[in-house]
Amino acid sequence: MTIRPWYREPWPWLLMAAPVAAVVMGVVMVVLASRSNDGLVADDYYKRGLAINQTLDRADQARTLGLAATATFNASRTRVRLNVPAAADAGLTLRFVHPTRAGLDQAVKVDRIGPGLYEGTMVSPALGRWHLNLEDDAGKWRLTGVWVAAEDAARLEPGH
Repeated sequence: MTIRPWYREPWPWLLMAAPVAAVVMGVVMVVLASRSNDGLVADDYYKRGLAINQTLDRADQARTLGLAATATFNASRTRVRLNVPAAADAGLTLRFVHPTRAGLDQAVKVDRIGPGLYEGTMVSPALGRWHLNLEDDAGKWRLTGVWVAAEDAARLEPGH
């Protein structure tokens, strides 16, 4: 009977395959975890919780003023036009907030082009669902809405 060296036998390789695969997958998971952004976890969760009352007050103020808006987008999604009939001549900012990826969020400063009409230039957002926040520069009121990037328009209302 001839004795073969251990590395020519199939059993040691089969027994080593599972631990080696676990180590390789562990390294892959560590690399993926270190390179990706976890937008769901906020470092300042306590401060954000305290700010909820201010947000509710701004929605109540918008409701008291009778504010509502319609946002329309051009075909390439690089321009936004806001129709805010009851808004004063305040400076406005429209924020695009992605539900899960904070790195995609953007704020668009919109300029007044006529009575109750505002327009601004934006970076074309990724497809999907977006939360829209329209607020005046003084921070007195805020309108919110949801927009699917495939649609041409979105409605913004207080406390939506």
